[in-house]
Amino acid sequence: MTDRVLLTGISGFLGGHVALQLLNAGYTVRGSLRNLKRADKVRDTLGRAGADTSKLEFVALDLMDDAGWREAAEGCRYVQHTASPFVLEIPADKMALIGPAVEGTTRALDAANAAGAERIVLTSSMAAIAYGHDKSRTAPFTARDWTDLDGRGVNFYQESKTLAERRAWEIMDAAGRHDALAVINPSGIFGPLLDEDPGTSPILIQRLLNGSVPALPRIPITIIDVRDVAAAHVAAMTAPEAGGQRFPMGERTLFFKEVADLVAARYPDRRVPRLQMPDWAVRLYGLFDRDIRGNLGELGLAKQLDSRGAVALLGRELIPAPDAILATAETLVAQGLA
Repeated sequence: MTDRVLLTGISGFLGGHVALQLLNAGYTVRGSLRNLKRADKVRDTLGRAGADTSKLEFVALDLMDDAGWREAAEGCRYVQHTASPFVLEIPADKMALIGPAVEGTTRALDAANAAGAERIVLTSSMAAIAYGHDKSRTAPFTARDWTDLDGRGVNFYQESKTLAERRAWEIMDAAGRHDALAVINPSGIFGPLLDEDPGTSPILIQRLLNGSVPALPRIPITIIDVRDVAAAHVAAMTAPEAGGQRFPMGERTLFFKEVADLVAARYPDRRVPRLQMPDWAVRLYGLFDRDIRGNLGELGLAKQLDSRGAVALLGRELIPAPDAILATAETLVAQGLA
């Protein structure tokens, strides 16, 4: 296979796994970096993971700069846009998230359309689906659902992902290419690290292992393995039925204490917190901490995602959430990061 794929965000946790699976499938991968000085590091990481890096090339792209996007997409049959800001700490200025998310998506899709890319796969998020809804809802969220930006408790990250994905569909519809786009909407992404960068979601496991979390808020985490998310990106690139579709991905939802209990059982010598913090204490703490305050609406709410579309796309069941959590912990420990 000689098809070339433009992959934005190749140095990220998900981007690295997408690159690995693309290279293993025989594609030529043109990965984007903000700084090409990181190219050797990414090449070495993928090589150590078993990829044939002779089909790996790099381009410099910035989500907030027009330079190079059209040239990067030229000659690429497919485009995978995984690059987007993702943070554990919600910034004071929401445009620090919304600007790069929406503008980066616009640049990636405009470049892909100009180059005539056959299929564009966009990494969106559960954040664009499952928030701002009635708290009494128990039914799983589906590909038909959208986060209600006027609903209570929607934070800046959820707003950024919703606006970015809405913009993507607007661009494709305006170009008359609705079915040339496929969108993956993962929940919290865990699983094995490829390098010493723990990414964002795995930092939660790192904090459990190093004891920097004193107690556990009653906050649920919907979990998906990075290997499944990467496989869905690769499958959506060529599956005819994926065109014009969204694919929510979450294997199951665990409360933070359940995650901590899994880690503690595997690493009994670590000071993993076991005490669950009362909701009133979390709310009190949130008065003084913006990041906690931005997630108070999730206390006790175990959202579920309908992942049947992703299961059909992959042709197999999803990796169990406990396996994803423990794979994260094992690679953090193996690489001396926790």
